[in-house]
Amino acid sequence: MFLTHASDVLGDTNDGLSGSNIVKAFTGYAFDLNVNIPHASYPFDAANKRTALLDNLRCFEPEDQYRIIKELCEHPKLPQPVPDSVNNLKIQLIARYSDQFGSVSSETLNVTLVEEAKHWLSDFSDSLKLYESALTKFNNNVFERNLLDDLRLSLELLLKSIFSNSKSLENQIPQIGSFINSNGGSKEFSNMFRTLVDYYSKYQNSFVKHNDAVVEEEVEFIFEMTSSFMKHLVKMSIKG
Repeated sequence: MFLTHASDVLGDTNDGLSGSNIVKAFTGYAFDLNVNIPHASYPFDAANKRTALLDNLRCFEPEDQYRIIKELCEHPKLPQPVPDSVNNLKIQLIARYSDQFGSVSSETLNVTLVEEAKHWLSDFSDSLKLYESALTKFNNNVFERNLLDDLRLSLELLLKSIFSNSKSLENQIPQIGSFINSNGGSKEFSNMFRTLVDYYSKYQNSFVKHNDAVVEEEVEFIFEMTSSFMKHLVKMSIKG
């Protein structure tokens, strides 16, 4: 079913690849992997290019299918900006199958900080699930707004759980200061923490309005900042 969905998206008339680009890509994969494909020339001997793409895709092993779909989602001949349907396909692919075929360990994130954040989130399953989703996307170079959305919501759910309310992130900021003060934090630390979360929220909100991929270096910084926020909030909640 996923192969069919991927073929429908990547072979879409308006938002997908052209028939000639599909052939060029697949003949390259077929040659490199020594695989015979049924549609190696254009025009296709098939009902449409989506069918031809699916027929070709089925000739490869699952791990190769994963790589092919991921690379086709990044193909330079796709319409620009890359359509949401293609970006969503890439995210779905990585979320479902990266553990089997494509997950790589981060070479840039502070691994110790990430592991500590996951440890402290172990009792907050909803927040942890979104945090790990963001980590999977980061490790697979999916620097999309969706990754930032996961981090923001992970932090928001954590705060809702700790404070036992249903407020949005922006509306939690005053309570964060009170929470730190009541748990022995200094006034200076409380003010700094609240200010950082305020700017963090504003940064996140600015990307809600855009579909463009965000800057990798900024995502790394936001990821580690979110990790630090959550680690210290959970530790303070336990102390309190």
